[in-house]
Amino acid sequence: MLRQVNAGQDTDWRHFEACGLYQRLVDKGWLVEHAREDTSKAFDADAALVLRPRELAFISYPYEWTFSQLKDAALLTLDVQAAAIAAGMTLKDASAYNVTFDAGRPVLIDALSFEPRADDQPWIAYRQFCQHFLAPLALMARRDVRCASLLRDFIDGIPLDLAARLLPSTSRLQPGLAMHVHLHSRAQRGVLAGDGEPRQRQRAEVRMSRSRLEALIDSLHRTISGLSWDPARTQWAAYGETTSYSEAAAASKLRLVDAFLRATDGARVWDLGANNGAFSKLAADQGRSVTAIDGDQGAAELLYRDLKSDSDGRIMPLVADLSNPSPALGWAHRERRSLAERANADTLMALALVHHLAIGNNVPLRDVSSYFAQLGRQLIIEFVPKEDTRVRAMLADRRDVFDGYSLEGMLMAFGPDWHLLEQVQIEDSPRTLLRFSRR
Repeated sequence: MLRQVNAGQDTDWRHFEACGLYQRLVDKGWLVEHAREDTSKAFDADAALVLRPRELAFISYPYEWTFSQLKDAALLTLDVQAAAIAAGMTLKDASAYNVTFDAGRPVLIDALSFEPRADDQPWIAYRQFCQHFLAPLALMARRDVRCASLLRDFIDGIPLDLAARLLPSTSRLQPGLAMHVHLHSRAQRGVLAGDGEPRQRQRAEVRMSRSRLEALIDSLHRTISGLSWDPARTQWAAYGETTSYSEAAAASKLRLVDAFLRATDGARVWDLGANNGAFSKLAADQGRSVTAIDGDQGAAELLYRDLKSDSDGRIMPLVADLSNPSPALGWAHRERRSLAERANADTLMALALVHHLAIGNNVPLRDVSSYFAQLGRQLIIEFVPKEDTRVRAMLADRRDVFDGYSLEGMLMAFGPDWHLLEQVQIEDSPRTLLRFSRR
């Protein structure tokens, strides 16, 4: 992937390099590295520079992050802006999409967001930062963590007037939220003229000294740092502590998954329904790079916190409901790619998952098979039969219309997409582990 800098716009980049800010951010691990390429590789004749950013294995989006991931991305953005101010520059963009995660840490990927800061220039990305970071974090912390899903509908960030109405009234008593959400929202409304049209205000009319700008960044930093969310100990967040397996069955499953993983090749594993990440860690211990996907915010949050304290960055937690995975979004469905379009797994793990899709969400086994075939080329899957206590509980208050839900039915449904390599029943359990390769 190459980035073209057009003639006349290259002075910002050259200043970014010359003042030393680019290298300092790269050295800190806050910015992805960019190499110069010959302009013969340019997209068109307008190019003054061609840059090649370091390629990352996977790009995740803010609506797929846990609370703490979004918070860490917000704090990184503020730290980068503080460093830019000290170097006489500023971030002209503060989009959450300018950040992604690499080796378990947030990193800025838009190196062309920097420009020299004029004297008394305010932070023009202030509103964007509040909409992309502060508003969703405040709603997740002070209202409900499921408000994170609003980021899928509002691709340019949650409007501040909406956030102000959704936040509890007590949020007005918190100075940071009062200033950066409630008062900020009112100030935005004040920009509109009486007829609803925006008043014409020149950028030069708004002045902010460096000390005031630094105070603004410090206030945002303290406000973001003060937001917290305690994951509810839901059934899935605590699943790793109270599982459906006997001690013998749990040990058997661990041994089988470890052996099945060693029988696969490739560096990238996607753990679908990762929960507490026990099997993601098994893959990481084998040197694999793991994307650990779970639909439960609490489970993914606890995994991310656990990994922050002791991790080599091989595991990337992700929040995604596999019965409603991240779609393609934005203009012409091309700004943000779907989860399947970003798939790059050598091996998929789908452990204790299929019954939730097939019975809990009425997804035909044939469709489960074809979707998995879009995501990876090798598959380790666990089949949970109807006689299992979990499935019996799912069917207790509903009519059983799942005649094809059986091990034989799954093998038939997966046959067109997958070639069966191994099939072993877990000890002291009715569950079966299977290993496939994609046809």
